[in-house]
Amino acid sequence: VGPDDVKIRVVTSALNQMDLWVTKAMPKPPLPHVPGCDVAGVVEEVGTAVTHVAAGDEVVVNPGVSPVADIVALGNDSPMGPGFKIYGEHCWGGHAEYAIAPSRNVVARPASRSWDECAAYPLASLTALRMLRRARLASTDTVLVVGIGSGVSCAALAIARRMGARVIATSRDEAKRAEALEMGADAVIDSAAPRWDVTADIVIESVGPATFEQSLRALRPGGRLVVCGGTSGTSVEINLPRLFFKQYEIIGSSMGSYEEFADLTVLVERGLDVRVDEVFAFDDYPAALERLAAGRQLGKIVMEH
Repeated sequence: VGPDDVKIRVVTSALNQMDLWVTKAMPKPPLPHVPGCDVAGVVEEVGTAVTHVAAGDEVVVNPGVSPVADIVALGNDSPMGPGFKIYGEHCWGGHAEYAIAPSRNVVARPASRSWDECAAYPLASLTALRMLRRARLASTDTVLVVGIGSGVSCAALAIARRMGARVIATSRDEAKRAEALEMGADAVIDSAAPRWDVTADIVIESVGPATFEQSLRALRPGGRLVVCGGTSGTSVEINLPRLFFKQYEIIGSSMGSYEEFADLTVLVERGLDVRVDEVFAFDDYPAALERLAAGRQLGKIVMEH
């Protein structure tokens, strides 16, 4: 344990697409490697310079790791800094009995929430919050969430609804569309339909080439499409005349800042919906990964250690 580090006994951790990519060596990390971006647990030991947490504290790990120099220089844009790392991808994470994290990334567990929810919210909800902020979300906006089911899409629905926006969700799965309505979506669309009958101010896109053309067509003139991933692939084609005549904005977004994670944790403490799909024992890690790879989940897959 370094002077600025915290050792945590892991109680729960959650899966992300990142875990699939790491296990497939995309990119290939130096081996051995411990994945796991989402971690909640109990402080076991602290470094000599750590003062804000102590052994026995219940905590959550912010998965976006920036060096202090980037935080000072860039503030809310620290995820764009040259030293930015994702916990569990670029450094060892929390799918283990114990995890070590920089003390600046360790925050008090939202006391009102379960251990499963505390592992479920960090990466996905942080990503969704930053996406909506970069899209300049207003309560009068209509937000289209593409591909309901992932942690990010479920979090985007919850945050946008909490901010007063109208939310429409898409899915090929009838059961997921029904569940999205129960989660608070104002309307749902079968994403297999040749045309989506919707006009949105903001589109939350993480699927990629399978939906990108439809997502762009769903925007009103001047609308904003925010992209955080591409589960169906990494390359898309764009009709440039439509892009510039309609004056669309295409915005990339990834993770979030320390300030945004603090804001998110307050929202979670105050009751933000954190969707847990299924809970596995840590010993059943392969089965949990299999469920994630199959895309059957609606929300976050959590493991209890």
